[in-house]
Amino acid sequence: MNVWRWAGALVMVSAVGLGVTAYGGQDSGRPVFKGFEGDKPFWQEMTTETNQTMTVQGQQVKQDQKQTFWVKWTVKEKKDNNWKVEYEIVGVKMNIQIGGNNISYDSTAKEPPPNNPLTDFFKALVGSKFNLSVVNDPKDGIKVTDVEGLDAFVNKLSAANEQLKPLLKSILDKEAIKQMSNPTFAAFPKTDEEWKKGSWDYKVVLSMGPIGNYNTTYTYSVNKTDKNKIDVKANMEYTAPKSNDAGGLPFKIVKGDLKADQAEGVITLDAKTGRIADSTMNMKMKGNLEIDIAGMTTTVELTQEQKSTMKTLDTDPIPTKK
Repeated sequence: MNVWRWAGALVMVSAVGLGVTAYGGQDSGRPVFKGFEGDKPFWQEMTTETNQTMTVQGQQVKQDQKQTFWVKWTVKEKKDNNWKVEYEIVGVKMNIQIGGNNISYDSTAKEPPPNNPLTDFFKALVGSKFNLSVVNDPKDGIKVTDVEGLDAFVNKLSAANEQLKPLLKSILDKEAIKQMSNPTFAAFPKTDEEWKKGSWDYKVVLSMGPIGNYNTTYTYSVNKTDKNKIDVKANMEYTAPKSNDAGGLPFKIVKGDLKADQAEGVITLDAKTGRIADSTMNMKMKGNLEIDIAGMTTTVELTQEQKSTMKTLDTDPIPTKK
């Protein structure tokens, strides 16, 4: 059962990926980034529901999760097409059911939850912040070029479980944060030519250290009936880690053939505010993992369905303490 608990914790880490975009009009009608103009902060509410089944030696372990992150974006500095932006996690709500066991956490609740490694981890997320350097490059489009404060972020999270520190350091480095954030920026065409063509691609290679690599190609298309909507599809292929270093995990992933070939969603653009109004993404993933536990190799069959939604708000969305 410890393996499943570790797997649940890793999903929580992955959910810290960024999701801010914006848009405004040009003469060509092409959406352009305008989200960091002005001096007022804005908030986002990101919810992910995951239903996962892992089958080991004929035995099924089901894991259902619902997680909500509230984040705050504040522009600290602007110069030409460069921004310094603070990203802060202001609220977290989680409900996880693993093999019949329920774990929940709600940072907005009046009464604190019982202490355990997972709820301590969630608690450490609240109030965490780091700074992003974002540039709007005429050739490459909008992208994150630097991340500050990751060491403090990792230290805070690993304080709840020191065993997680090597893993967190390997999967929450600057390159990983940039790779997780840039696909959303890529929802905006870089040129008038891409916009007139009606579709464009963006490829991401996300290295997660001892967890492995995720190679994803996103295809963005202008909705045929509403130009304020961008349809998105993604194909993801997984490769197992090349290194034998388990990174603090109680197991090593030896081999894997996970694929997500049914991933699609819709992004709604808000022309008035110059930001994304909301987005929805659905994904189905399946495949096998070969895992080495104490020298014994076990095959895990994995199937997963996931729905992710996001909406942007101009006022603090954190509910009043119950």
